[in-house]
Amino acid sequence: MAPYAAAHDAEEIRRKKRSKLILYIVLFVVFQTGVILIFSFTVMKIRAPKFRLSAAVITNIAAATPANSSFTSTVKANLAVRNTNFGRYKYESTTVEFLYGGAPAGKATVDSSRANMRSTKKLEIEVDLNLAASTQVASDLRDGVLRLSSRAKMMGKVELFFVMKKKKSATMNCSMELVIATQQIRNIACE
Repeated sequence: MAPYAAAHDAEEIRRKKRSKLILYIVLFVVFQTGVILIFSFTVMKIRAPKFRLSAAVITNIAAATPANSSFTSTVKANLAVRNTNFGRYKYESTTVEFLYGGAPAGKATVDSSRANMRSTKKLEIEVDLNLAASTQVASDLRDGVLRLSSRAKMMGKVELFFVMKKKKSATMNCSMELVIATQQIRNIACE
């Protein structure tokens, strides 16, 4: 009876070891799946960068006379490309348009460059604004405030780990008020 009991005990020990091994393998697979899911939802998720107008200063104002209601000035605008991805954003040259009442008032070009991972690239452009004479311009000049908007679409690629590249575009759609008396831009609001 002793040899049978010893064989039975040895078989029971092997079965317990096999069960523990299977449990460890299952736990390892569950752990690795969790790590991969967390990695794919955070690091590998590619988002569109944000492209915004952050500040602007007016220089060289040539305001209209009562007989001529045209308006010209130069605007130095600070732009920001905010890249929240874990890879750099390489963008192409982009045209930024300034609009008055939906009509083009001036444009500038942002040269191609890149925004590093999880950082904000600050840019500066200079735009010559030219508003043709109209009753709306004359009315806004009398009020001392011109309402402008700016728009642009920046095309580029997010590059993860120098291997994976994904095309993403960043759009800018901002509105602002140009105060003639103080030569400042206020109420900048971007969508």
